[in-house]
Amino acid sequence: MIRKATLLAALLALTVVATAPGAAATKSAKASRQTLAVSISSISPQVPTAQTDVIKFTGTLRNDSGTPQSSLRVRLRYSSQKLPDRAALATYQSDQNPATLWGIGSQNSFMDIPALAAGAQARWEFTATPVQLGYRSFGVYPVAVEVIQNGVQVMTQRTYLTYAPPTVPKLPRNKLAIALPVIDQPHRGTDRDAKSGAPLFVDDKLSQSITGKGRLADLARIAQAAPKAVTWFVEPSLLDDLDAMKNKYLVKVKGKDETQEKPANPEAANWLTTMRTALAGSPVVAVPYADPDVAALAHQGLDTQTGRAIELGRQKAAALLQREVKTNINWPPAGMLDADALDLLSVSKDPVDTVLLNSTNLPPQPPVPFTPDAAGTLDSVNGPVTALVADAELSKLFEPAAPTSVLLSTQHFIAETAMIAAEAGQTSPRSIVIAPSRRWDPNPTLVNALLRTANKLPWLRLTPLDSIKKSKLSVPRAGLTYTDQDRKEELSAKYLTPVKDVTSKAQLTSLITAEKTPSSFDAAVLRLTSSAWRNSTRAGRAVTKQVSIAVTEQTEKIEITGSGPNRTRTLAGSSGQVPISVKNELGVEIALYIDVTSNNPELLQVDFPQKEPMKIGPRQSGMVQVKMNAAPGTSGDATVTVQLKTSDNQPYGKPQRLTIRTTGYTGIASVIVGAALTVMLAAVVMRVLRRRSERKLAHAAKTRENENV
Repeated sequence: MIRKATLLAALLALTVVATAPGAAATKSAKASRQTLAVSISSISPQVPTAQTDVIKFTGTLRNDSGTPQSSLRVRLRYSSQKLPDRAALATYQSDQNPATLWGIGSQNSFMDIPALAAGAQARWEFTATPVQLGYRSFGVYPVAVEVIQNGVQVMTQRTYLTYAPPTVPKLPRNKLAIALPVIDQPHRGTDRDAKSGAPLFVDDKLSQSITGKGRLADLARIAQAAPKAVTWFVEPSLLDDLDAMKNKYLVKVKGKDETQEKPANPEAANWLTTMRTALAGSPVVAVPYADPDVAALAHQGLDTQTGRAIELGRQKAAALLQREVKTNINWPPAGMLDADALDLLSVSKDPVDTVLLNSTNLPPQPPVPFTPDAAGTLDSVNGPVTALVADAELSKLFEPAAPTSVLLSTQHFIAETAMIAAEAGQTSPRSIVIAPSRRWDPNPTLVNALLRTANKLPWLRLTPLDSIKKSKLSVPRAGLTYTDQDRKEELSAKYLTPVKDVTSKAQLTSLITAEKTPSSFDAAVLRLTSSAWRNSTRAGRAVTKQVSIAVTEQTEKIEITGSGPNRTRTLAGSSGQVPISVKNELGVEIALYIDVTSNNPELLQVDFPQKEPMKIGPRQSGMVQVKMNAAPGTSGDATVTVQLKTSDNQPYGKPQRLTIRTTGYTGIASVIVGAALTVMLAAVVMRVLRRRSERKLAHAAKTRENENV
């Protein structure tokens, strides 16, 4: 019911309400704030368009105290004065001072609530038309519901009502692009367990996230209902992890050096199928694999990782979603990057030509009193890059900091976008971009309600993100604003130093193979650079250690056999060839070079110009003969260092030492000694033969004597 009064009477009555209560009433009001809860359940229609539209406001008042509450009244507050701009709208939304409500109502309506028992609730309802509310032109009008007890306001709920009569000049239909992220943190260290070959996970959080009210399950629900114009940013390592869970997998037991076997998870396959189907007709952008901290990589000398992450991300996302995906658009961590990171993205093998940024990263210069067009241009080392700047206030509505009413968020969204459309000086459509935080935890009911609303408002046109381009409406911007605090948010040099070491060693496992195939640790190394570790460096370091151990174990599967100080090779004479054997326990053919260096050049020199790499088949051994020369007339032990190397001359594995024992004989001396030995041997043989002949003659003579007798 609406009770009308003159403006003077209304203000006079309200003044009495605001000043009359004594200390007892104030104390009662404070207690009621903790025990009463008012909510607005519906506003219908959400956007009235005619003077005669009947607008119905409904809601409830609930008594959460342990005692009955009485002398309650619910009042609808409204104003015939529309809010002038988005700044005023924000002020009204954030200001909870009861006194500010007195000035917004030229009329008031109220409803008395019967005494409420403990735990009980009462329904309230108000109806009015735009004429009764004093609405005469297009705009956003403040509305509030307040609860009064014993004449004192104890709480309020503020919202907005947008009036859009058809008689106003046609509003520009602004282009609205909505980017929704499907980004998580890495859940695997190495891809597979070295012993069993099963996928190896550092935790089992994904199994909870994809079912029930889990975060990823909610994202799948949103994807199924979202308009096809919404652009999705999908992180490929998440898809990769879920694909690995379709079979038996292992999970590392926290705090222990052991793993637990998990059965194949059918929900992982179901989630992938759901997303594959839901996104079939929508624009999809693949985030670089594992969502690396690109700015940190640029600043810490890991430049090559960004390009590889983009390439692997495209391959994995396309394979698992069974469709082509875009990689030319990049959404950096927190929507923030600097010139170094921009250059790194622009020169990758799959160059980035568009970036999605936070509004603080690229502010207008000078500041403008209206909502700037979302598109701008940045200069990179590889040419111009389109910058799309997300609207901060609209983006927040998709993930409120605290639980909020779906209705109030929707009314707020309608009000914000209507205010943009009505801003002075706008004669043609502008571009607006919405992008909630990248690892958000969405409310599907809220997000789907906002998407449905965005798709039907007459002053908005939902469009894919890649359709937003710089236009004549674009405003000058200050350039990339990247503060010292932004640098502190990056993965630190302390964190990335061991990652850099693991990366170098992992690359060698690829360079040593005959076919130069990508390293089996590519994905694992990229997961170590994930921006997810910004707020979880301890977990990131644990995964780095796990990958480092696995890389070392694989490196040691190629070894020089028979090395060490207790293993010797004998060099007979001053020169000769010494065999060196290499064992390959990998399942692929390898091609390597062997570098042999004398540690005692004056005693022993090495002559081994290897022109072609030595190839060794899987699980086989190979051997080379290395020519060595000892100094004439010397004997004793010398050492050489043997280092395996890749085709581009990088050391592989640890260097090994071999002991070479020299005899001290020159080549001629060996011949002389050999000849002397031969002569001596011949003399001995002749003497033996002569003695044997003499014994035979004596024996024959004795035999004849015996016969004569």
